Amino acid sequence: MRMNRNGLARAIAQGQGSEKADLVLRNGTVFDLVTGALIPSDVAITGDRVTGTLGRYDGVQEIDCAGKVIVPGFIDTHLHIESSLVTPFEFDRCALPHGVTTAICDPHEIANVLGAEGIRYFLACAERTVMDIRVKLSSCVPATHLETSGAELNASDLAALRNHPKVLGLAEFMNFPGVLAGDPGCLDKLAMFQDQHIDGHAPLLRGMALNGYLSAAIRTDHEITTADEAMEKLAKGVHVLIREGSVSKDLHALIPIITERNSPSIALCTDDRNPLDIAEEGHLDFMIRTAVAEGAEPLAIYRAASISAARAFGLPDRGLVAPGWRADLVILDDLNSCAVSQVISGGRMVVPEVFRKRSIVPPVGFGSVKAPRVTAAMLARDDAGKTVPVIGVTPGKIITAHLERTLPAKGVIKVAVIERHGKNGNIGVGYVEGFGLTSGAIASTVGHDSHNICVVGASDADMAAAANHLSEIGGGFAVVRDGKVLSDLPLPIAGLMSDKSFEEVREKLIPLRAAAKSLGCTLPEPFLQVAFLPLPVIPHLKISDRGMVDVDRFCLIE
Repeated sequence: MRMNRNGLARAIAQGQGSEKADLVLRNGTVFDLVTGALIPSDVAITGDRVTGTLGRYDGVQEIDCAGKVIVPGFIDTHLHIESSLVTPFEFDRCALPHGVTTAICDPHEIANVLGAEGIRYFLACAERTVMDIRVKLSSCVPATHLETSGAELNASDLAALRNHPKVLGLAEFMNFPGVLAGDPGCLDKLAMFQDQHIDGHAPLLRGMALNGYLSAAIRTDHEITTADEAMEKLAKGVHVLIREGSVSKDLHALIPIITERNSPSIALCTDDRNPLDIAEEGHLDFMIRTAVAEGAEPLAIYRAASISAARAFGLPDRGLVAPGWRADLVILDDLNSCAVSQVISGGRMVVPEVFRKRSIVPPVGFGSVKAPRVTAAMLARDDAGKTVPVIGVTPGKIITAHLERTLPAKGVIKVAVIERHGKNGNIGVGYVEGFGLTSGAIASTVGHDSHNICVVGASDADMAAAANHLSEIGGGFAVVRDGKVLSDLPLPIAGLMSDKSFEEVREKLIPLRAAAKSLGCTLPEPFLQVAFLPLPVIPHLKISDRGMVDVDRFCLIE
């Protein structure tokens, strides 16, 4: 938000009312996040910044905001845009109308497939979107040594990108066992970013181990699932990022910590949220209205959505409706229901025309799925009568249980991870409980974080057919029964994102979910639930292309 001498002179003149403001929001009510007061006031805007409040202004352009409330733009403090299944430009169109004016993204999904090329693509997009997209450099590519990814990024690779103006620091440091063990590669990255913001990722980490992890100057955590865990981390200086995604749903459990006292040290994030959920429920606006409906103080939740988030991530120019602050504003029909009427991003009215003016960056990562052709025999296992480890899935959680079941067992189906980067052709096979499938198979090339093919199913033949279909379409999601593809969603950009509009992706997700349900699936979001089965930095039992992973012991199960 830089202004030259002439721009500053205009801002000062318009702020004191000696010139007409570029834009005036007239007759509205400003929600003051410092005092909590609702103040009737015009808001004057010059260029990309607010230049006047608590006064009467005339503008070159004026918008009547009578009966409406003006709040600062919302900041999503941690997300993977790839999980929206669309490009950054389509995410811009999809989320900005919900009031999300700043998104702090970690492109480690595409980085695990393409390496630095994927991050450079995101940085190029971030320079051109209407929304202010900021990038954290992916810290764990791959996330662990227990899987095969498409790329590897070391400290020197990140050094070449860290001074980009859109870069805020180092993204979620998922390999917390590596940090605690003093792994040299982990320490090299952490040492490089000691003067920048470092995001955390420490599910269930408590006590002395948490102290050791935080001693690396890690400042935030979005993997908090209980109020008790949150209060310990708040007391230890962690800025708690409350998450509500398509799969990971922690908002309800953390409502008790959303208080005026705690609000300076909490913020909001979505992590992974797809266009259908955004259309049906919303984005951060959904989190705000849900929190208020469940008893959270409006001042606390709106602070968390804006000023507290800005301060946590070193964005001192935004988060208040006040002179000199960035004109990222949301005009609401109603404060408690967070009913978004209009959005202003960097002083620009968010209307369809503003998106058409962007220069689009050509996407990268086509042809990234290089998996071997799979047969049913490759997935077969003679485990009848044996007691085996089983991944236990809970709806709305990515933490999975480490179960043991004697096969065959009710509700237990097979899961396989097939290496798809052309490295070694590995296939890991195991078992999972909680999907409800009684027939067919569901497959995905979105498989956090190495993004190999992950497939669950009640039939080896259908699992093989689903995996092979994804190779044929260049990646995506597929549902198969009796050898027939019931529904699919091609994601040809790195096997993670569609090259279509978010509206088209949203419409494709509807029959895809219906197809999964027809197999007996009981999970509301089965595809992203499948995608988190191979993530070996989330307790307690996961699977990779190398086999079943005991996350608590951080090792493969023989």
